[in-house]
Amino acid sequence: MGRVMNANRAALVVGARGVIGSNLVDYLAATGEWEVVGLSRRGGADEPRVRHLKADLFDVESTRSAVARASTATHVFYAAYQDRPTWSELVEPNMTMLRSILDSLDLLPGLRHVSLMQGYKVYGAHLGPFSTPAKESDPPHMPPEFNVDQQQLLEQRQSGQAWTWSALRPSVVAGIGLGNPMNLAMVLAIYASISKELGVPLRFPGSRGAYTSLIEMTDATLLAQATEWAATTPDAANQAYNITNGDMFRWSRMWASVAAYFDLPVADPLPMSLTDVMADKAPVWDAMVAKYGLKPTPYEDVSSWLFGDFVFSWDYDVIADTSKSRRAGFHSYVDTEGMFTRIFQDLRDQRLIP
Repeated sequence: MGRVMNANRAALVVGARGVIGSNLVDYLAATGEWEVVGLSRRGGADEPRVRHLKADLFDVESTRSAVARASTATHVFYAAYQDRPTWSELVEPNMTMLRSILDSLDLLPGLRHVSLMQGYKVYGAHLGPFSTPAKESDPPHMPPEFNVDQQQLLEQRQSGQAWTWSALRPSVVAGIGLGNPMNLAMVLAIYASISKELGVPLRFPGSRGAYTSLIEMTDATLLAQATEWAATTPDAANQAYNITNGDMFRWSRMWASVAAYFDLPVADPLPMSLTDVMADKAPVWDAMVAKYGLKPTPYEDVSSWLFGDFVFSWDYDVIADTSKSRRAGFHSYVDTEGMFTRIFQDLRDQRLIP
């Protein structure tokens, strides 16, 4: 019976070109049990089992027109995000985009579930040292916080409806996704590749405290598995879940593993702004693309140094409790050191790094 039901699964992935959304699209399509529609500002080329639609989520009519073309969707996976300079400025655009989707749900008569992608901002992880390991039941912090506002809006809209909701809270997500502002694996790969090209050792650029604090990652494919699980498991409905690889580490130990992959020596940490020191490296990158026959990728698309600075500034533990998801039945895990090695190798295989 299970496979008969699965044949009737149709996903609408909103934010399909980001590192989270694109990996979710690939994962769902690869199962062979989903018809997938990806919705994004840029659109994309259709593939087997995957259609791409273009929409401006700030325009209600544009959004409704696109959602109407995905009217068979049974599950909506919301992973769209707009960045802004300050925390308060994040609220309005991110609430507007989600509201556009929720205002279009009437066009999906077979809707069963809406999945919301969140993060540790719910716990105030971006503000400073927070209670760790963070639990889904932890009390909220002083607003503004769009993650909290989005979940409240989703819960309000779900009240009295036949469909259910879930919210996924990953740590720093690592995967392959160019032109994405929140992809630490790309930051590490490009930073290491350019360090090697310039003949300098790999130095940890963050704060001293960040080098020795505990941190964890969430593999993008693992997150996709968890997102599907939460959306299709009745007992997991109407809940939020922390999703991480299942291990934690300190950069003081992981840094040597990253350096070893790139055959680089490690030198003492040297706190510096990647945004500043990498700002003039476009000519170096362009020369590397030509020298090593890499895919021609604009320098501004290969890495977000601002995001790297953000993560490497955390001089406190950034960890969450994942026992709730395990109790509910999700038991997958990923070795983080192996994850970085696999992503770096994938980047090499795709000729994105030398």
